[in-house]
Amino acid sequence: MNPLLRLLPQASTISPLKPVPLIILCSRYIHSSPMPRPIEIKPDLGKPLPIDPPIPVRSPTVPVLAPQLQDPSTILTGVERAKQLAAWTAVDNHVKPEHKVIGIGSGSTVPYVVERIVQQGKELNKDRVFIPTGFQSKQLIVEAGLLLADIDQYPTIDITLDGADEVDQNLNCIKGGGACHLREKVIAEAALTFILVADYRKNVDCLGTTFKTGVPIEVIPFAYAKVLQNLQHGLGAPQATLRMAKFKAGPIVTDNGNFVIDAPYSREQLQEPYEIMARIKMLTGVVEVGLFCHMAKAAYFGNEDGSVTVKWNDGKVEHITG
Repeated sequence: MNPLLRLLPQASTISPLKPVPLIILCSRYIHSSPMPRPIEIKPDLGKPLPIDPPIPVRSPTVPVLAPQLQDPSTILTGVERAKQLAAWTAVDNHVKPEHKVIGIGSGSTVPYVVERIVQQGKELNKDRVFIPTGFQSKQLIVEAGLLLADIDQYPTIDITLDGADEVDQNLNCIKGGGACHLREKVIAEAALTFILVADYRKNVDCLGTTFKTGVPIEVIPFAYAKVLQNLQHGLGAPQATLRMAKFKAGPIVTDNGNFVIDAPYSREQLQEPYEIMARIKMLTGVVEVGLFCHMAKAAYFGNEDGSVTVKWNDGKVEHITG
């Protein structure tokens, strides 16, 4: 008889009232070595199986923004502090309880705008809708628990707050460093009041002083080569280039599926930015130009010393100290 069969209990010895222990047998029988002792596994039926703790899920209404600080000087420093000061001051001065439709722009200063609006309270914000200028501002609105809306639903906006790459003494500005200037201009034009917020580095007398990348121009992909040639050989921007992506092969693609050309102009050429904007806009294939002229009511700039400079569209300049 096979020795393995001797390890199995005989049918006559098994009591119908007693459970038979589970036996694990060696899969191979080696004649030259003694048979290993069977291992009995007796499951503990009275002990519950361990349950993994539930994975925490973040509520979509919890703001994922800069900390809601009572005093911005306690944590933020330098440029970030300046951005927050500009944004908070602009919101405090211009976003009023009667404003129910609010445009939210794009850029590194805008998170502080949303942060301050959230701090106005749920009661005030529950009847408001917020219209984004791009993917970034859409995410900010959603993550802050604010009500998202679209320009199709609200073609007239009470107030829009947006950042800028550079703002001159007449409140003309360059926008489009983030490739959102088409939607930014639509939301700005739809607003009864358009307010710019930025840090001190963006405050200049003439465009082209610090922002050397050039005027952003959104173009349809089919026409980009032709528009480049027009800019380089006919419109005084010989260094105009197609903006390339950093983390993908090929050009930047906007939220609208278009390309962006950066056209550098000198300070002298940008003394009259409206003329340059109009000439570029006339080129077939150009969707929008990142020059915003005669649009803003005021521009708020946070400064290194903790003050805020406010430029108004009537030429008045105001300094607000902490």
